[in-house]
Amino acid sequence: MAHTPQIKIPATYMRGGTSKGVFFRLQDLPEAARVPGPARDALLLRVIGSPDPYGKQIDGMGGATSSTSKAVIVARSDKPGHDVDYLFGQVAIDRPFVDWSGNCGNLSSAVGSFAIASGLLDPARVPQDGVATVRIWQANIGKTIIAHVPVTNGAVQETGDFELDGVTFPAAEVQLEFLDPAAEEEGAGAGMATAMFPTGNLVDELEVPGVGTLKATMINAGIPTIFVQADAIGYLGTELQEAINGDPRALAMFETIRAHGALRMGLISSIEEAARRQHTPKVAFVAPPASYQASSGKQVDAGDIDLLVRALSMGKLHHAMMGTAAVAIGTAAAIPGTLVNLAAGGGERSAVRFGHPSGTLRVGAQAVLRDGQWSVAKAIMSRSARVLMEGWVRVPGDCL
Repeated sequence: MAHTPQIKIPATYMRGGTSKGVFFRLQDLPEAARVPGPARDALLLRVIGSPDPYGKQIDGMGGATSSTSKAVIVARSDKPGHDVDYLFGQVAIDRPFVDWSGNCGNLSSAVGSFAIASGLLDPARVPQDGVATVRIWQANIGKTIIAHVPVTNGAVQETGDFELDGVTFPAAEVQLEFLDPAAEEEGAGAGMATAMFPTGNLVDELEVPGVGTLKATMINAGIPTIFVQADAIGYLGTELQEAINGDPRALAMFETIRAHGALRMGLISSIEEAARRQHTPKVAFVAPPASYQASSGKQVDAGDIDLLVRALSMGKLHHAMMGTAAVAIGTAAAIPGTLVNLAAGGGERSAVRFGHPSGTLRVGAQAVLRDGQWSVAKAIMSRSARVLMEGWVRVPGDCL
């Protein structure tokens, strides 16, 4: 019986922040997949194990969650002042679809380490001991990320004592700077600005059929995000994953909010398009600080946080917090009058610590109002990253 042999492609499986993904150098991909298009999407779907009607991704590298169904392509950059180009693909689990519409802030923390270890960075830029600065061009949204990667004995240091809620074991700290994080959305509809607040308002009245009219802060920073108040939709803000993900009506409600927010932000031109754009925008709900027990059993005290945030990714409540959504939270918290800022107590602030299902996270951002427009020069947060496996990933040769 005739069969198609498998092909093998150099790849690295990495954890970055609270996510995992398969990393490739652009030059190592099969020629047909080195450019955007159906061949590239087909390859990544097969690598990750999608579409899988069982929702398990057993026949691939994916972990059957939005946090683990990811792929990254890195190449040397020809953009002045940048070392590497970083392209992120969010792979759908149950559908044949790769969403290229946004960044992954968590995996951003692994890009600098991967670039150094893979020979994509000039060796002269890597100290024998110290911190290597890697300037990353985030190709999905056209933004600059600066990664500060610890180096020991000329190699990336991955182990350490930095603890990140949502990750079981400590590792080395990687500080990330997201420069000018207000997202540039190529798909923005006519008349919709690519400004930080696409509607021009810090808070909007968002009409959501079957839900009602909700106050919403809709922001482009890190990743387009829709923030609503927890109590307006019947929640406390202390919920863990099972409270949302086990409730089909709740998931349907959040998807309806997301779709109508996307339309209002100009990211789509019709509600039907939302189903084809799963990765962005995100939807999150906020509440003032309250004590709760995190998913790990750790006690989070109200006095240790500024507010509560729960966010959904790819249709499910995230187990911790997406890195790009953390940038949106930090940015919105820095701007007086947004729902995020008000939940944190209002006023001016340059950093915020928020409670999420796995614990807490601190993110800093400094906002400036000029000529009636808000801007943020950069948002800063710390994550960690580690190589889990490296070698070759194998796929059937007819998948392209």
